[in-house]
Amino acid sequence: MAAEGRRLAFVGAGAVATGPAAPGPVRHPAWDDVGLRTGVGVGVEDGRIALVAPDDEVGEWFHAARSPDALVQCGGRLITAGLVDPHTHALFGKPRLEDHARRARGDDYKAIAAAGGGILSSVADFRSRSEDALVALALPRLAMMAALGTTAVEIKSGYGLAVEHELKALRAIARLRNEVPLQVVATFLGAHEVPADYRSRRDAYLRLVIEEMLPAVAHGRLASFCDVFCEPGVFSVAESEAILTAASGLGLGLKVHADELDPSGGAELAARLGAASADHLGAISPAGVEALAASETAAVLLPGTLVFLGRSRQAPARALLEAGAIVALASDFNPGSSPSANLPLMMALAVSQARLQPEEAFVAATANAAHAVRLEGGRGTLAVGAPADLVVWNCRDVRELAYWYGIPLAWRVYASGCPCLGGGWGISSPGSAGTVLSPPMS
Repeated sequence: MAAEGRRLAFVGAGAVATGPAAPGPVRHPAWDDVGLRTGVGVGVEDGRIALVAPDDEVGEWFHAARSPDALVQCGGRLITAGLVDPHTHALFGKPRLEDHARRARGDDYKAIAAAGGGILSSVADFRSRSEDALVALALPRLAMMAALGTTAVEIKSGYGLAVEHELKALRAIARLRNEVPLQVVATFLGAHEVPADYRSRRDAYLRLVIEEMLPAVAHGRLASFCDVFCEPGVFSVAESEAILTAASGLGLGLKVHADELDPSGGAELAARLGAASADHLGAISPAGVEALAASETAAVLLPGTLVFLGRSRQAPARALLEAGAIVALASDFNPGSSPSANLPLMMALAVSQARLQPEEAFVAATANAAHAVRLEGGRGTLAVGAPADLVVWNCRDVRELAYWYGIPLAWRVYASGCPCLGGGWGISSPGSAGTVLSPPMS
């Protein structure tokens, strides 16, 4: 879905954050990488950024078109690139409310699973639903993401854990890609857990993933990536490597759920195999930090997950940054451990809980997040020629995105030049009424 033949102009902004000047990810984000400019507007044509220039130049350019589409007066608001969420499980059925209550009573993961909860409860529910039903559930969730400022999102399978149901999940994600203006990236996660009927024969499930699921996914071109939950008690490093090696041989990119709760070498595996990202990293080892820092593999941090699970320890964001790793942020939106798709909230948690600076959180949720799902061509920035994914926020300072935690700030949202909020596709939010939430920064 693209806005071909359309010309849009955004003028009267208080500031425009264009993002890093150089293409690609940033290893040591600084304020220079926010690319903050004042007195400029943004021109969009055919779904791409056409110019970032003084307001009068943007206005003249807009009015010179034969059929200009919209001139947006921003009223002193902040403009940035759209946010990129590189790790979600947004395709699911019912929420796991009982798991949440049991965790508050002190039950651990094993006790919750023994009581019928955990990932396998989502699997049973998922298998009972049709492809149409799953698409119908996911569409308003994507609208919610857009209303919060997300314009590109990765969605994993992983609640099917059987050939027919994993393929059903990926077909549903493909349909979502065609029905919404957001950029949607599909990831195959057949190795999310070992299903109940294979618990006594793990090798048979590994063969099913490698010999049946992966070839079907690759043949149907249903996913860009293959992910594995590499964690003690789930899939070992050796099992994960076997699955990922097979996936790579079929042309899929690689991602790894790594070192979430215990250090097991998942980050090192991701770096060694050249994975696009290693995600979670709540228990990453010093060797894992160094491995990621020496690689192109993004370290995707999911601060909301550890907060929701009641963990006192976050991933070592500062150690990763200071070592030179590419650090990104994601929501991990899922029914069990992070039922939130609010990426600005994750930015706020990254600052308050993981000690990122606001500019580091901004880069981690834009340019670096795009790198984590290998979205090239300037996505995550407002570079000329990049896809016109942009947000006009009800604030004036980029630091406010990680400050007003939990408050919807997006006023206008566009994905590839198509409106997702403030007119056209999508839903509205309290921020769309036009009231700026904070005074100009002095």
